[in-house]
Amino acid sequence: MRKLTIDDKVIHDDSSCYVIAEIGHNHQGSLETAKEMFKVAKESGADAVKLQKRNNRELFTTAGYNKPYDNPNSYGETYGEHREFLEFGEVEFKELKAYAAEIGITMFATAFDFSSADFLEELDVPAYKLASGDLKNIPLLTHIARFQKPMIISTGGGTMEDVNRAYDAIMPINQQLCILQCTAGYPANFDELNLSVITTFRERFSNATIGLSSHDNGIAMALVAYMLGARVVEKHFTLNHTWKGTDHAFSLEPTGFRKMVRDLERVRVAIGNGVKQTYESEKAPIIKMGKKLVAARDLPVGHTIQREDVAIKSPGDGLPPYEIDKIIGRVTREAIKQDDNFTFNILNGSEKVS
Repeated sequence: MRKLTIDDKVIHDDSSCYVIAEIGHNHQGSLETAKEMFKVAKESGADAVKLQKRNNRELFTTAGYNKPYDNPNSYGETYGEHREFLEFGEVEFKELKAYAAEIGITMFATAFDFSSADFLEELDVPAYKLASGDLKNIPLLTHIARFQKPMIISTGGGTMEDVNRAYDAIMPINQQLCILQCTAGYPANFDELNLSVITTFRERFSNATIGLSSHDNGIAMALVAYMLGARVVEKHFTLNHTWKGTDHAFSLEPTGFRKMVRDLERVRVAIGNGVKQTYESEKAPIIKMGKKLVAARDLPVGHTIQREDVAIKSPGDGLPPYEIDKIIGRVTREAIKQDDNFTFNILNGSEKVS
């Protein structure tokens, strides 16, 4: 049985969806904004909030770090300056971890490099996220696997060969693995979401929890993903679509996030157990709408019932129409008035078997 435990939440095929509010760098480098996002994400029903951690000097080449970054969403003249502006350090991460514990929401982060992974391990985060860009980074994947914490890995831009390789590298070390179907478009086009891969992943990786990292606009695809077997959904979260930053435009605001969490739970209970049954709430409406067998006209004692003697009318509080062949050919024991219910007690003879 596939199962993943993060803090006190156990995720399995019969569980509610585990919903991650991806804060990323939507906090705009502000500790207070991050705290407010944590609080509102909790109020919106998220199980976890997720940050990102980079050692930018380690992560980027010198040329990439120093590359001019003239962009409406830029927080610095170079890409390195931009990234450093948005990066939280030890003080901020410790304060945010304590705040998350205080308000009762799980906090973890994506580690983009070895230093960041080690930093997060010293912080004792309960789980690790690996970005799509590291699907092929087997050294980093196995490094984090040795921490023996739950690992959630995105697969955007990858092939099945890439996912198999990552799975085969991680599982001998750490079986606490969640694989997310992901399309690395920001936002992702609906015709490129390929949600059927969730089914493929479930069939191929029977010991791993499967989920969706959703970069599309809206909430509907998360619901489809749950129906296909995803039990973890990661969705970017913002307090305001108009804020500066590349991710805000396709992130969910609190109202949309609340609706997604609500509807994910509705989907869970609506799926049911697959056994067709009659519910108590259906009984009265079905009697009102249903049909029964009644006399089409006044019938005397000793009359042999013919098809034209039988009418099918509402409400359905008598013999159901499928019993019609069992009363045709029987003889009345007493007079029956028009619209009276037929019953086996007022008819002579054995049931006629067709």
